[in-house]
Amino acid sequence: MLETSARLLRLLSLLQTPREWTGAELAERLTVSTRTVRNDVERLRNLGYPVNGTRGAAGGYRLGAGAALPPLLLDDEEAVAVAIGLRTAAGGTITGVEETSLRALAKLEQVLPARLRRRVNALQRYAVAVPLDDLGPRVDADTLSALAAACRDHERLRFDYRSHDDTASRREVEPYRLVNWGRRWYLVAFDLDRADWRTFRVDRLHPRTPAGPRFTPRELPEEAVDHVRRGVSSAAWRYRAQVVVHAPAEQLAERINAAIGAITPVDNTRCLLDTGADTIEALAVHLGLLGADFTVTEPAELVDLVRELAGRYHRATGPQPQKT
Repeated sequence: MLETSARLLRLLSLLQTPREWTGAELAERLTVSTRTVRNDVERLRNLGYPVNGTRGAAGGYRLGAGAALPPLLLDDEEAVAVAIGLRTAAGGTITGVEETSLRALAKLEQVLPARLRRRVNALQRYAVAVPLDDLGPRVDADTLSALAAACRDHERLRFDYRSHDDTASRREVEPYRLVNWGRRWYLVAFDLDRADWRTFRVDRLHPRTPAGPRFTPRELPEEAVDHVRRGVSSAAWRYRAQVVVHAPAEQLAERINAAIGAITPVDNTRCLLDTGADTIEALAVHLGLLGADFTVTEPAELVDLVRELAGRYHRATGPQPQKT
């Protein structure tokens, strides 16, 4: 009986991998006959596990979705990874999952072998996270789940939204993607009232129920992450500037990503960079790191700061040697 129970657990572990197994493959892995595999599969079904089977040369077995969560069998590396992930989730950017994550972690640690518990405890004790200067906003787990479901089911969303300048509005959109960038979550959607694509901070929206009618999906104009980069960077800039960079557009594009700004070719040797930053100081520093000469004519405070920095850097190198 003990041997049969151990074999059933091993069989269940194999069936939990996302693939279909033939009877011969399972028999080889378990070192039994295909008849024994068929009997063991029937035992699992009698225990309530939905093992789906297909006949024929290309047929096989696969564990289907059931009403109850079956025992999850993990190897050593998978168990450690899950434990680390649960610990990280308990202090992450999504509210409402902290207690749940800690409960799941406690259950996992209770059944971990001593050798794995030592590895997990060592990581928890000696791996110290440095607190961020800006902890950033946190989003509600239920809100994320509702948005993901609307994206999956192609259902319109209605929500109250507060923009970065604290302006309140009510939106109706077709949701497409959720993007996690740093410590923030964004929703990429088609705004029906504005007839254009928009990016929304998830922590600033409050969904209204019920969800709207289903919609026929449109084709995203660009990758969802790139859409967020463009929308978020330009919306967050307090200071903007158009700078002539003395380098071909292709060369500059290799050095910066879409979040830095938009590049427009001028000729074979120059391009126009539309960029910005939260502060004039940060904007001036970023321009100095482009790796190419540039000409800036506005805004006036940026011109003055670049001139001041140029003099400061020049003085920092000390007196120039006298030529003889």
